[in-house]
Order: sequence, then structure tokens, then C-alpha cells
Amino acid sequence: MAPITKSAEIRIRSLDNLHCADIINLVLPIQQNEFQVAVTLEDQPDLLDIETAYISPGGNFWGAFDGDDLVGTIALLRTGKHTAALRKMFVREVYRGKTRGVAGALLKTLKEFCHEKGITDLYLGTAPQLRAAQRFYEQNRFVEIAVEDLPPEFPRMPPDKIFYYADLGKKNLSL
Repeated sequence: MAPITKSAEIRIRSLDNLHCADIINLVLPIQQNEFQVAVTLEDQPDLLDIETAYISPGGNFWGAFDGDDLVGTIALLRTGKHTAALRKMFVREVYRGKTRGVAGALLKTLKEFCHEKGITDLYLGTAPQLRAAQRFYEQNRFVEIAVEDLPPEFPRMPPDKIFYYADLGKKNLSL
């Protein structure tokens, strides 16, 4: 079982297929309405079966909850023995920022899981219009890389044009 992290009143816990509808109801409006990312549910079949897409291959999917309300998500897709892709990091607008700490708590949970599972190389892709997300990744020791530097097994989404890498194997890398 993945660790549970607390951030103020926010609880982080692992999700399974019972949460697919809640995940979709959080992620799609942020993608489509808030940031006008041209992606549909049909483009993301992983959201309909997170157990098969994320958990079975050795990753996980977490949610941040305020009471019973899902307010943020993050997922880890295992792509190799020591490599993984950070996916589906979304936080409701009113829960964003350092004051709430939701994104930080989600990322900390994911990094702790990586440490436990021996994952040292973490990659992610993001859309150009998600500028605050890019700043967040950079502040958390992700470095921008060229698409050519992605491992061949990295699962690219069409809207993703900017890619990042974090070396989780470095000594003294803060979680």
C-alpha cells in the first residue's frame, strides 16, 4: 500500500477503478475547459481502467482528497526496471499554490513510491499552455529535455510538446 501523505486538511491516497468517474470528472474539465488542451476521453483510455494501465505494470495512481472530494491526481506509469513516467498530475484551481501544498504532497507521495520501488529515472510530458505546471516541475528539480532524449518506451500524448526528466537516484535529492 502506498504511503498516505497529509497536507493541511488534504489526504493523499491510492486510487483504483472505483474512482475512474471521479478522476475523469476532475481531469477532463481541467484539460479541455481550463487549458483548452485538445484531448478527449477517447484519447485517454487509461482513465477508464487505471488498475490495468497503472497499477498492474508496477505503478500507481493517487488522489488528493478534501473530505470526500477528489481535488487532485497524480499517476506513475512504470516503463522499465528503473524508469517511469509521471502522468495525470492535475489539481483543481482553488487548491493550487504553495499555500495549499496539494501538488507538492502529490509529488512527494509519487517520489516516495519511486524510492521504495527502485525507480531512479522519471520522465513527463506536458502541453505548452500549462506554464504554471512547467514552473512547478522546474522548482522540483525536473530539467527540460528534448523529445529525442526520451526513452523509446515513454508513452507520448499528442498534446505534449515539452518534456522533463528527474534523476531520483541522485544523493540528497529531497523528496
